[in-house]
Amino acid sequence: MRPHKGTYPAYYDNYIPLVKQEEIVLALTQNWKELKEFISTIPEEKENFAYAEGKWTIKQVLVHLIDTERIFSYRALRFARKDEQQPLPFEENDYAANAEVSNRTLEDILEEFENVRKASISLFKSFSQATLLLSGRTAMGPATVVSIGFTICGHATHHANVIKERYLN
Repeated sequence: MRPHKGTYPAYYDNYIPLVKQEEIVLALTQNWKELKEFISTIPEEKENFAYAEGKWTIKQVLVHLIDTERIFSYRALRFARKDEQQPLPFEENDYAANAEVSNRTLEDILEEFENVRKASISLFKSFSQATLLLSGRTAMGPATVVSIGFTICGHATHHANVIKERYLN
């Protein structure tokens, strides 16, 4: 099932429409196949490239995707377990600045990303249809478990598109 407008913060509309699948585990699985194929084509000489002053490098963007997926999966878990405390937001620029990517390779980052995605797929597979509809509070407003999963996918697609358009052209 796809999340319906009104079951997630408006900000998620930047990402959810980018997901074509109707079911979350299929979406996460297909999105990973596409991401893995794309990341594997990034030339080594571009991995530390930033398209403008103050922008993240490709490696920082990819680690941002990993960090965000971990955080969003954690939020989905909390909401699925009916934890009523609102999770704190995170400052993505601080995370990127402190990710220590200079000594990492794209291959290493890809391996970590694959492990994180496999964990996300396992997590979302464990949720019943009723659990996917549970909601919790984020700093931006209420979000259902399933909307968080779709946002993970759409967020990754969004950044892959940015890399294609601004880093590799």
